[in-house]
Amino acid sequence: MTNDVLHLTGPVLVGPDEQRDQAWVVGGRLTFERPGATDVTTLDGVVLPGLVDAHCHVGLDAHGAVDEATTQAQALADRDAGALLLRDAGSPADTRWVDGRDDLPRIVRAGRHIARTRRYIRNYADEVEPDQLADAVAVQARRGDGWVKIVGDWIDRETGDLAPCWPLEALRAAMDAAHAAGARVTAHCFSEDSLPDLIAAGIDGIEHGCGLTYDTTLAAAERGVAVVPTLVNIATFPAIADAGEAKFPLYAAHMRDLHTRRYATVRDAYDEGVSIYVGTDAGGSLPHGLVAAEVAELVAAGLPRLAALDAACWGARVWLRRPGLVEGESADLVVYPDDPRDDVGVLAHPRAVVLRGRVV
Repeated sequence: MTNDVLHLTGPVLVGPDEQRDQAWVVGGRLTFERPGATDVTTLDGVVLPGLVDAHCHVGLDAHGAVDEATTQAQALADRDAGALLLRDAGSPADTRWVDGRDDLPRIVRAGRHIARTRRYIRNYADEVEPDQLADAVAVQARRGDGWVKIVGDWIDRETGDLAPCWPLEALRAAMDAAHAAGARVTAHCFSEDSLPDLIAAGIDGIEHGCGLTYDTTLAAAERGVAVVPTLVNIATFPAIADAGEAKFPLYAAHMRDLHTRRYATVRDAYDEGVSIYVGTDAGGSLPHGLVAAEVAELVAAGLPRLAALDAACWGARVWLRRPGLVEGESADLVVYPDDPRDDVGVLAHPRAVVLRGRVV
């Protein structure tokens, strides 16, 4: 559908506590002023800003970087699920070509993962030692779109369990380097032990965060550290534990424990005032297009429906410094047959997806 003017009958949910009765799309941009055009296509339904997957990996699969055809298929799966703004939380692939495609979601990149030598998945990361971390962060800050991704913990083969990857002083230098370049830093964190130093060093975000304790939850809330829980990924922990049981029984037991208390961890973080955002971790071992499932998981964890929606659209867009349903901005939105404020399951069945003003 390529009509120049779309009429959105609404309600148009411009914020968690604000809605408009209707809106229009003219020349690819959103307006709340009725245009004079007579050739208008009507879209009936409840309108949300394009959803956000704030932790995915475009251009990556379980073995490393993928080709452009696979990258396109990943991006289309997200788009068709209503996720029109993606934060790529680490990828070795150069996906800048996606920016030239009007039919693919917008991507906020974090450059390539930065990991400790031989302490992460093969072919994924720039692997460095602690004295090289700050320089590596500066490089990825230039490569990304305002974000850098480091691996905060991973399995230590000597201890047979998850363990922090970086000493505090290396983390402090890394945060200083990123912030000096105008970038924010987020970190992969499964376990409890990596979180105190990351938070003390000035980290901006935590990915997964299933090892949050009472103390680190309070510290994250006090310092404004956001958490992207990726609950659809944490659901795979029992299978990961089974696969590692024979060689690393401590690690396997730890992963099962993190999985068992995942909902309570997220609910407690929300209750203490930690900002929670939706992310799926798609692109490693998980398929793309899971944004609705992650919102449902946040509700299952105990977040109010409106808070879970905010974590997937309005609040997430503010956090990523990208516009939502704003007069004159690009019309990136999703139309639903029913109100997702009443049932977030509606998100799995969009009636229409509009990207850059075009029904795709």
